[in-house]
Amino acid sequence: MTHPAARPPAAITPVLYGGATVRDVANADCDWDHFDSASYFEHNYSTARQADIEIARIIARHFAETCRVYPTGGRAIDAGAGANLYPALAMLPFAEDVLLSERAESNRLWLKDQIEHPAPSWTDFWRVISGGRKTYEDVSDFRQALRRRAHVEEGDVFALPTAEYNLGTMFFVAESITTMNKEFRRAITSFVGSLKVKAPFAAAFMKDSSGYRVGGRDYPACPVDESDIRRSFAEIAHDVKLETIEDTEVRSGYAGMIVVTGRAGKK
Repeated sequence: MTHPAARPPAAITPVLYGGATVRDVANADCDWDHFDSASYFEHNYSTARQADIEIARIIARHFAETCRVYPTGGRAIDAGAGANLYPALAMLPFAEDVLLSERAESNRLWLKDQIEHPAPSWTDFWRVISGGRKTYEDVSDFRQALRRRAHVEEGDVFALPTAEYNLGTMFFVAESITTMNKEFRRAITSFVGSLKVKAPFAAAFMKDSSGYRVGGRDYPACPVDESDIRRSFAEIAHDVKLETIEDTEVRSGYAGMIVVTGRAGKK
């Protein structure tokens, strides 16, 4: 799971994590294998919230428009898929194989079950993604397409292969696995680097997040904004667009969501 004006790196400023002020919590410090996937899904995606509807429309439009002029087929990746399927759904028409790469064992088990037995809310998300877009509407049954094309593998966002995928997504990952700005930037660089040059991508971030709790466990966040995100993508991607979604419904301790679309590599 998982924002740009000049300011010091976000990790310099201590953030709240588990109620205490701390300076650094690395990704490796967290027990990801026991992440409560069911609780996270229930809170975030069991119904299609307005902010996610807006984001889903943005990324579906981006892929539908960009993939008209970019070779499709081959492999796609959702890096750090978590307990979320709508990024993968947005890539379904454009890839023969959609890899859901995920570090947490609990999330991998949850994803495998959802591929076989999608929750009702994914139908709502599919309606949003596919509505009025012929390429999506040509998918006769998204559930069958998901079962046929998607598969789950253990993966580390910091150690993805280079120039492997034809398109990709990374949602609420880079800023939601660490308090450290250098790890935030490293995750973005690894994700974009896993894509072939010119490959379209979409990513989303919680803005100015101070950490979050799932199933009684606390998890870190790196508080970033639009300027941080622009800088992180500046040298590794092109045609980059940012849209800020004003939303604070999910929980306290963040200032909205930022969705980024673009293409991998320098122009």
